[in-house]
Amino acid sequence: MEYDVSNMDIPTVALLRLAYHELANEVGAAVRAVAPDQRPSHGSIMEQLDFEDGQRLTDLAEGAGMAPQSAGELVDQLEALGYVERRPDPDDRRAKRIYRTAKAKKASKSAIEAAQKSERELEHLLGKRRLKTLRDDLAHIVEAKGGTMKPPIDGLSTPQAETSSATPDHQI
Repeated sequence: MEYDVSNMDIPTVALLRLAYHELANEVGAAVRAVAPDQRPSHGSIMEQLDFEDGQRLTDLAEGAGMAPQSAGELVDQLEALGYVERRPDPDDRRAKRIYRTAKAKKASKSAIEAAQKSERELEHLLGKRRLKTLRDDLAHIVEAKGGTMKPPIDGLSTPQAETSSATPDHQI
């Protein structure tokens, strides 16, 4: 089925938010299945540690787009739950770096598997060519707005990066 939103009064940013919300809910459900004590708000910190483990609190906060005090509160909660640990910064004895624990890595693995499943579903829904165009367009927006893109350290791969069987270009 082809969708035409040109006659709908829905801004593009709202469509992006709605799509993100649906996909993020799937990933969140997978994380809660193995880490039921994690709250959705913890996701912003955990995601940053998936990109680069062992960050300083200020770097985590900046990457998550929040105030250092808010990030510190979330890190305190995650530390109390056993998902992160603070270790001395080898470059500055006064500072600490935040690292994922084995428990966090298990939750991250579940999140990555759910994200990979979503990628496969999107490829099936849109077709390889349209998904590649969507990804290219989204990457262009991120870069044009000054954002950066880093793959998670645990190696989230997309269908484009994997060798997969040919999928027809379906129309939605």
